[in-house]
Amino acid sequence: MVISYPEFEARVEAVKARIAAACRLAGRDPAGVSLLAVTKTHPAAAVDYAARCGLPAVGESRVQEAAAKRPLCTASVRWELIGHLQSNKAKLAAAHFDRVQSVDGAKLLAHLDRAAGELGKTLHVLLQINAGHDPAKFGADPADAPGLLEAALACPHLRIDGLMTIAPLSPAPAETGALAARTFENLRTIRDDLAAKSGSPLPELSMGMSDDLEAAILAGSTQIRVGTALYGERPAPATA
Repeated sequence: MVISYPEFEARVEAVKARIAAACRLAGRDPAGVSLLAVTKTHPAAAVDYAARCGLPAVGESRVQEAAAKRPLCTASVRWELIGHLQSNKAKLAAAHFDRVQSVDGAKLLAHLDRAAGELGKTLHVLLQINAGHDPAKFGADPADAPGLLEAALACPHLRIDGLMTIAPLSPAPAETGALAARTFENLRTIRDDLAAKSGSPLPELSMGMSDDLEAAILAGSTQIRVGTALYGERPAPATA
């Protein structure tokens, strides 16, 4: 991360302006859309930037990276896991995150529930649904969402806040926006159906990133996950 804090602050304001504009178009209150600062691959200072700017939470993709980074931060923010989580890392994830957004199977639910119980905590989770039917993306098939929610609601140490999805990329760049919009609208429909049938409100819809946040907000997103528009391009992976 090479940007200064004033530059970061300006970027936050620019993203908030985009959120406000999309909310006006959708007839929504901007207060109903939270901004998750995605700090993955960035140093601990990125978390401190977010907290200093008043952002409530940060998103990380890898459990080990967050476990190493969190002790270096003095900022008071929520830590959310947005990357794919394997069952064998559930215990570590439950210990280091306030919410896990990438829950896509009953086996993972069981491991997280057990881990949270052993820690004496209630772990917040989102169910990740592959609402865009993208074979390159993780997430439960929409047809399996009712069964996944039923399994989740049976876990005493988990609190199910809502759903999450990632929009697919189209081979034709000009079609990516329309594909994202359909994906987000599909997730909202899935949520509405699940909420009506289960009686669980599932208020959180985590969908939309730097390039497609407007479409997500129009479809009902309550949280957008933004990294590049705040911190710039992620550092290239280290090579041997």
